[in-house]
Amino acid sequence: MTSPASAWTAHALLQASLEELLEAASTLRDSGRGHLLTYSRKVFVPLTQLCRDVCHYCTFAKSPRAGAPAYLSLERVLEIARAGEQAGCTEVLFTLGDKPELRHDAARAALAAMGYATTIDYLVAACEAVLRETSLLPHVNPGVTTREELARLRRVSVSQGMMLESGSERLCARGGAHFGSPDKAPSVRLDALRAAGELRIPFTTGLLVGIGETREERLQDLLRIRDLQAEFGHIQEVIVQNFRAKPDTKWAGRPEPDLDELLWTIAAARLVLGPDMNIQAPPNLTPADYPRLVEAGINDWGGVSPVTPDHVNPEAPWPHIASLRERTAKVGKTLVERTPVYPEYVLEMARWVDPALQPALRRAVDTDGLARVHGWSPGLANLSVPTIFGLAGATTSTVREAVAQAVRGDTLSEDQVAALLRARGPDVDAVCEAADGLRREAVGDTVRYVVTRNINYTNVCQHRCTFCAFSKGRGHADLRGPAYDLALEEVARRTREAWDRGAVEVCMQGGIHPGYTGENYLAFVRAVKEAVPQMHVHAFSPLEVSHGAQTLGLSLEAFLERLRDAGLGSLPGTAAEILHDEVRAALCPDKLDTDGWLRVIEAAHRVGLKTTSTIMFGHVERAGHVASHLLRLRELQARTGGITEFVPLPFVHMEAPLYRKGLARRGPTYRESVLMHAVARLVLHPLIPNVQVSWVKLGLEGVRAALNAGANDLGGTLMNESISRAAGTQHGQEFDPHRMDEVIRGLGREPRQRTTLYADPANERVLASYAAQPLSDLLLTPAARRPNQILFATQAA
Repeated sequence: MTSPASAWTAHALLQASLEELLEAASTLRDSGRGHLLTYSRKVFVPLTQLCRDVCHYCTFAKSPRAGAPAYLSLERVLEIARAGEQAGCTEVLFTLGDKPELRHDAARAALAAMGYATTIDYLVAACEAVLRETSLLPHVNPGVTTREELARLRRVSVSQGMMLESGSERLCARGGAHFGSPDKAPSVRLDALRAAGELRIPFTTGLLVGIGETREERLQDLLRIRDLQAEFGHIQEVIVQNFRAKPDTKWAGRPEPDLDELLWTIAAARLVLGPDMNIQAPPNLTPADYPRLVEAGINDWGGVSPVTPDHVNPEAPWPHIASLRERTAKVGKTLVERTPVYPEYVLEMARWVDPALQPALRRAVDTDGLARVHGWSPGLANLSVPTIFGLAGATTSTVREAVAQAVRGDTLSEDQVAALLRARGPDVDAVCEAADGLRREAVGDTVRYVVTRNINYTNVCQHRCTFCAFSKGRGHADLRGPAYDLALEEVARRTREAWDRGAVEVCMQGGIHPGYTGENYLAFVRAVKEAVPQMHVHAFSPLEVSHGAQTLGLSLEAFLERLRDAGLGSLPGTAAEILHDEVRAALCPDKLDTDGWLRVIEAAHRVGLKTTSTIMFGHVERAGHVASHLLRLRELQARTGGITEFVPLPFVHMEAPLYRKGLARRGPTYRESVLMHAVARLVLHPLIPNVQVSWVKLGLEGVRAALNAGANDLGGTLMNESISRAAGTQHGQEFDPHRMDEVIRGLGREPRQRTTLYADPANERVLASYAAQPLSDLLLTPAARRPNQILFATQAA
């Protein structure tokens, strides 16, 4: 995973000036890691401070004391973990001494009393308790462990670590820092590092600078680490830590390495290990000068705790995270939070993380594999929203250039679109402000919406989409009610009631009922038009159209012409999910593939039917998948001009089978949700003028943010919204015109009702919508208790 800087030989590193090294290291870091600087918000749990080693500089290890517990109890472990959870931490770091039971009677007695044979046994139990009782992810630093112990710990911790410190054998001789410490023997530690690689454990290691080693020895250690990484790819971070002299240790009076020595070592680590390695230096050990560590090539500050001290360096308090963010911004970087598992390992968790731990890790991360730092999710009501605007720092050239190109109306590359979707810090402001400017230029300050009724005619479906909580069949009774199949009379009744309440549209979609043919879809259209001839019928996803055409043996165009002639007015561009077959294989493997979906939409445009377009995001996709989706839509619109609007649909996770099985994230984050609307505006400009925000998914705060970030449409009032509600959304079934207007005017914008195709509705429609009476109760015909729909539809035809 690393690409070493081969031009920098050991000789060159030793001979170059510090200024040369810093410049080269910083440039190399930027080429691989860009403008982000990560940290992990964690709590430290010192499970035991007993240790069999006697490192001369260590203040963490303690001797047994009368009355002092040898190990933290599980109750105390959970108390610390819960405090961290309350403070927004994602990681619990277990620190402990090496094998204390091999030296101390007190350790053996304490373990026996608790029912454990070894410290590792107890560590496994502590990790299990944290996983069972909290949302925190364990990372363990147990010292030297056997291959068997590493494997056991892999099942209860998402990552592990052990500092190499130094590979110098000299330091293990009498007078050396590691004399009398068998677990610090270089060969032992290197064997453990190799075993971790063989077991595919995301691993932390690193160097301790200033304990008697030379620069040449440090370089040799870095080369050893590089070789192990080249072979296994498991070393997710390398820490470069400076020795700090501590009272009450044998080395209390030993001189500490100066800042230049630390900077030299960090730069050497970057140049040896390459642009992609995560290189960390703790800010609390260089409190006055830690921003200078950035120029040496680091891209991570390590763990910072808002709850617990650094138990290894108790004299060095953590910086406040707000201060860390500000000082990071002053050196041109954006501070972002990660989990114990770095993003590149998160995105390949099937390889690196035990299957039992993957659901918890997915819940903790966003699309890019970074930490999900706020409890907000689409569909959840009464939650505050995180701050995503006005953060300290500067925009990046990548985002500035992509925004400028989009504003000109040029097509962006996939990499450029992905960069916009990944915007953080000040880049979020830049993207959203540019999108809002384009919105104002394209459609002005009017916010449109349509008075519509959803009619979901059946929730029986022969497909098994892993995200869907709406469809019913065997195994779905625990979700949202029994299977139904509406009679045509009920479709007609709902249409008449919708018209009386001011609707200009009915939107009809349903499951792919195994008993349906294309005649059923034609019958639904006729039922609406016979009930209210003036009603616009916006109906049938590309999947339903494809199913109907196939069952009648017709081409797509021929079936769409029949639907059009029966009264179909337009198609919703739903069932798109993500237009990338890699994602569709996970979400909907038996549905239309990407090209199949696009063929139906293009066929609709050819026969004169307009369509919307959608995306459902925030589940398993990555930024590149979304970028491909947006660009495929732009390409189609450039050919046909038949898309009226783009509708981002954030994944509502609560009842989705994919999430319930632990295979999906908790929907997009707030930042991702707002950015999707802004990036869509930029990428689709000027071809698709309307970007819609879903009040059902985002709630009022999300709606307001999206309308200030490029969106211009609030969708439909949605009498009887049921699909998102089945997935667990808490934002209601209908958003009446009075409330629509109130929200829009609250933003200083002008509300206006529209038709499906963005014309102005008749005045009598608008007046009727403001005087709407409450809806009647729905009649849901049980699927097995009604006349055969195919026969009924055929007779009606």
